[in-house]
Formats: sequence, C-alpha cells, structure tokens
Amino acid sequence: MHLPSLLVALLIMFVGTLYPLLMADSGGQADHGFAMALLAAMTAGFVRGVGFVPVARVWRWLFSGWACTLSLVLAIVLKRLH
Repeated sequence: MHLPSLLVALLIMFVGTLYPLLMADSGGQADHGFAMALLAAMTAGFVRGVGFVPVARVWRWLFSGWACTLSLVLAIVLKRLH
C-alpha cells in the first residue's frame, strides 16, 4: 500500500461527494478541465494507494504516485486560473 496516494484519493472522493460545487466555476457551470485533473489524481491515487503496480511501463506511470501528484498540482493550477 502507498498510504499518501490512498489518502489523497479518499480526500478527493469525500470532498467531491460532500461539496460537488467544488468542481464548478464561478458561474456555476461545470469546470471540466479542473474536474478531469482532479478525478485523474483520484484514480491514480486509488490504484497506487491499494498497492497495485501495473506491469506495462505506460500504465505503471499513469497510475503512479507521481501521476497522482502531477494531476493534483494541475487541478490546483486550473482552479487558481478560474
């Protein structure tokens, strides 16, 4: 298990469930870029967090802790821009 990735994924899941307006822009419309980056971070966090490490190099990178971090940083940057 990779606890930091799992905790990030669980936090994104709970906050997104309890406060879905987080994924909306200032006009109340869905912010698709932010939501995509945030959900990519959650997906990578869950896959890496439960301890699954894919064999293929591409999948291993896409579902790594680094990909989770990079997607989370991208989501923060996109949220700051809007």
